[in-house]
Amino acid sequence: MDRNDYYGGESTSLNLIQLWKKFRGSDKPPAHLGSSRDYNVDMIPKFIMANGALVRVLIHTDVTKYLYFKAVDGSFVYNKGKVHKVPATDMEALKSPLMGIFEKRRARKFFIYVQDYVENDPKTHEGLDLTRVTTKELIAKYGLDDNTVDFIGHALALHRDDRYLHEPALDTVKRMKLYAESLARFQGGSPYIYPLYGLGELPQAFARLSAVYGGTYMLNKPECKPLPLYKHTCFMYLFCCSYSHNVAPKGKFIAFVSTEAETDQPEIELKPGLDLLGPVDEIFYDVYDRYEPVNEPSLDNCFISTSYDATTHFESTVIDVLNMYSMITGKVLDLNVDLSAASAAEE
Repeated sequence: MDRNDYYGGESTSLNLIQLWKKFRGSDKPPAHLGSSRDYNVDMIPKFIMANGALVRVLIHTDVTKYLYFKAVDGSFVYNKGKVHKVPATDMEALKSPLMGIFEKRRARKFFIYVQDYVENDPKTHEGLDLTRVTTKELIAKYGLDDNTVDFIGHALALHRDDRYLHEPALDTVKRMKLYAESLARFQGGSPYIYPLYGLGELPQAFARLSAVYGGTYMLNKPECKPLPLYKHTCFMYLFCCSYSHNVAPKGKFIAFVSTEAETDQPEIELKPGLDLLGPVDEIFYDVYDRYEPVNEPSLDNCFISTSYDATTHFESTVIDVLNMYSMITGKVLDLNVDLSAASAAEE
């Protein structure tokens, strides 16, 4: 059930008229921006990890037949006033200006360990039990400095805060491997792919599949309300997409700067990211609460998802959905699929 008159809830993509209605209370966007239909502006800015759980779900359910993807051009990190390509492999680490020559050698050894690590093959573990060794202890073994650790944790493993340093290293190693494997999928400049016409295509594609199996999708249900708020501190993310993804007319770009709010002044909190954009035609601020269910599904038979978090991709969202699937069906969904079925994403 959706409280809006369009598909997708919080994760929809709006045309210009819908965007102006939502944020400006008017249905007349400026004429110089072009046709309303040429725009598909995401309300939840995220990309899709090319080798990640969402791609596996799309292939498993055959929803890929309703969608077209493109690889995202690049993935970057802002460090000391400069924008740098994010290195994800031992060879990229050697070329990166983010590190000095000796640090590069140390980082390369760590990347090789991560690339060669196989969870069920102890010969690749170098005597370390990553279910017990913390990430901080593992990284200390390679003598990496704080800047490198920061970039590994947040630009590669995509952790939202620093708690990972004191947790078992296995999760961070798996995240780094996912990043590198996703990067290798389409030989692009980033590990991400993105649907043509915006993220609103995802809920519409699943709604189509649901209808095939007798599912009902109800729009205009304003009485639907979620349950209590959940908050978290996180880093700032900047996304950019364009006409090449069919979300804006040629020559126009849609950029998003997002973070988890700590005050009621988003303009001030987002300023460091907004300053990187340069001149803009129009800017919209949107603040929304995050919720998680507090009911007991075994008692009331209501299965409710959590709100979208501030991560750059859909991995945590898919984990939430898979957990709901297991609660509803009593089964664990097998996501071992032929990933080549999504090869059209690079075209």
